[in-house]
Amino acid sequence: MSPPASATGRALDLPPPYSLVQLREAGDAFAHACAIAGDQGAGTLVWVRRYDLAEFAVVLEPEHPLAEARRALYAGMNALADALAAQAPPSRPITFDWPDAIRVDGVLVGGGRLAWPPGAREDRVPDWMVFSAMSRTAVISAGEPGLRPLLGALDELGFEALDAREMIESFSRHLMTAFHEWGETGFGSIAGRWLDRMAQPGDVRLAGNGDLLISQEAASSGRRSLADALATPSWLDPATGTPWL
Repeated sequence: MSPPASATGRALDLPPPYSLVQLREAGDAFAHACAIAGDQGAGTLVWVRRYDLAEFAVVLEPEHPLAEARRALYAGMNALADALAAQAPPSRPITFDWPDAIRVDGVLVGGGRLAWPPGAREDRVPDWMVFSAMSRTAVISAGEPGLRPLLGALDELGFEALDAREMIESFSRHLMTAFHEWGETGFGSIAGRWLDRMAQPGDVRLAGNGDLLISQEAASSGRRSLADALATPSWLDPATGTPWL
């Protein structure tokens, strides 16, 4: 079920229990992982070998009902941020926009997505979930960075000798660590690390189902639904299927 890769170079070096599926440049890691999740199972990592994007998706095995399992997004986003931080230049902070966008020094470079089986019930454990991430590594055709100061790519932000393989390999290890931490100490540590990187910190916290709770003292107080937010990723350009640029 794995189309041959068209890019050259080594494949990913992933720790157990991951298994790798490689796609051609025109592939869609998110869609492909969702299509094969039921057959291939947890640990399947789909990678699209592209020059301009680090694009991948991993199949997860939930342990909680869907209403709580969506919190896996935060574990995935933490792992993505940690992987980027390992290659980031000094003094380039990595932050999140709730719930799924990632920025480097204020510049939007990508984000994460989460999927589960269609028709899955909120009160039951879904058969699978897919966390997918995309980060723009290089700009092929776009206006000058000064004309889009809040949108960009890692090569414009000083990521020298950027290696998407190393970033994805690092992500895979950080994700395993995150889920181990979740199992050992509970979701609170995952939530705390995500909130530490929130681009606009304030009196906010994450609810038991992953919703964002904003203090009554804030100008836009209230509750933001994680399920609703995941339906339309804020960082994804619907016209291109890639991060806004």
